[in-house]
Parts: sequence; C-alpha cells; structure tokens
Amino acid sequence: MTGSEPSSTTAPLVCVVGPTAVGKTALAIALAQRLGGEVVNADSRQVYRRMTIGTAKPTVEEQAAAPHHLLDIIDPPDPFGLALFLEHATKALAGILERGNLPIVCGGTRAIRMGPG
Repeated sequence: MTGSEPSSTTAPLVCVVGPTAVGKTALAIALAQRLGGEVVNADSRQVYRRMTIGTAKPTVEEQAAAPHHLLDIIDPPDPFGLALFLEHATKALAGILERGNLPIVCGGTRAIRMGPG
C-alpha cells in the first residue's frame, strides 16, 4: 500500500451509476450535501477539458454545490486510459477519506439494448 491509497479496505464508498440522463449528477450532489460527501467523476468523457457539450458534464452551479473530482483533468489529444484513471481516482479517494468525507463515485453511459427488438 502506498501513501496515496485509502488506509482501510472497508472505507465507505457510494456509487451512483446508470444510463445517461437519468439524474445521476443530481442524486450524487444531493447525497454529497446530505452525507458530507465529495463527488468523483467516473465518466469516460468528462475527464476531458473543453468537452462540455455532449458529455452531460455537471454545470458550474452543480460543481459549486458539492466538491467534484476528475473533471477537466486532461486535454482531448492526450492519452488517457484505465491505468491513469485509477491513479487519479485513487488519489482523489484517499484525499476525500483523509478529510473525513464520503466518496461518491458517479458515472455511467448510454443504455444498450440487449436481445431482440
């Protein structure tokens, strides 16, 4: 374990996941306000700067309503994959836990229809 990892494997964590446009951001912010949490973005597009349209990135007002992490952290042409995401997310989660707050991971993608129809 490194100094940037949460100190407990039983640390609390809330995940708000689901398809696009179902209210994940609003729920994550409401939970953060009620439970003393901070929102960690888990959307694959919202990490990119200047990609606000089409990503449902939280508005400036929504970001002001609760602390947000992993938004606008990389430029679109730069490589960014799972390993880098995990590095950034681990640091964000550790910081949130060190502050005594509840991490609320929020993200999702479009629903994919499976099967006939």
